[in-house]
Amino acid sequence: MKIVQITDTHFSPTKPHFNGNWEPLASWIEQSGADLVVHTGDLSVDGADRDDDIGFCMDLMREIRQPMLLVPGNHDVGHLPGSLQPVNAGRLERWRRLVGPDYWVEDAGMWRFIGLDSLLMGFEDAEEDAQFEWLQAALDSRGGRRVALFAHKPLFIDKPGEGDTGYWSVRPAQRQRLYDLIAAHDVALFASGHLHRAWQGLYKDTSLIWGPSAAFVVGDMERDMPGERLLGAVIHDFGEGLASEIVAIPGMTVHVLDDVVEEVYPHEAHKVRRKVAS
Repeated sequence: MKIVQITDTHFSPTKPHFNGNWEPLASWIEQSGADLVVHTGDLSVDGADRDDDIGFCMDLMREIRQPMLLVPGNHDVGHLPGSLQPVNAGRLERWRRLVGPDYWVEDAGMWRFIGLDSLLMGFEDAEEDAQFEWLQAALDSRGGRRVALFAHKPLFIDKPGEGDTGYWSVRPAQRQRLYDLIAAHDVALFASGHLHRAWQGLYKDTSLIWGPSAAFVVGDMERDMPGERLLGAVIHDFGEGLASEIVAIPGMTVHVLDDVVEEVYPHEAHKVRRKVAS
């Protein structure tokens, strides 16, 4: 079973800065021999508030002949409490109506693939609890299958026991709940996006992958992090074992967010200007 993981495409009909990377990405997927494509979020520039962003992106995704499963990113359904666009019922409804479930399970042979909505993690509310209860049931019923988890946000940035990284990773309390579930089940992979960095590592016996963005890299406007700044995708081969390869895709334009942030995400530019001024 070969899965291609793509992530952080940030396409939009009104802010088309990164749309040109779709053609080389779609062509590469077509030639990859993938059985399934998994998109790990930030499908859109502003699907959190715009139906047309989500609709435009899904029209592009339907050009791919392979089946595709998607989990949302923060630009698709919103982010943490107190953020500019917190996750709420309306934003979740938009994703579920225009894309489909924001968390899901798919079986293939000896493997169970589980997609998670990591943006629900941090609210400590009924939506978060419902997903964790669902995840517990999905793991309990795996019937001896090995497990691969796909989510937008990574478990951690620098070390497994770090504190709250705010914007960047799963919060500590929810991270620990995931660690406990991973320890109790045969979770071979946790694959994510969000960081616009490409990186491979381990958490105990679980392989960790940060998929590279298909839209842009981030320069000096954010903190330094592990991993490589490149555009591409990940190939996961699932058989008796697991092999994952990060691939830089030729023909994609490596945009730097710092250069266009004023146009694409002006509220982020405001934060950067405030940080520089302080």
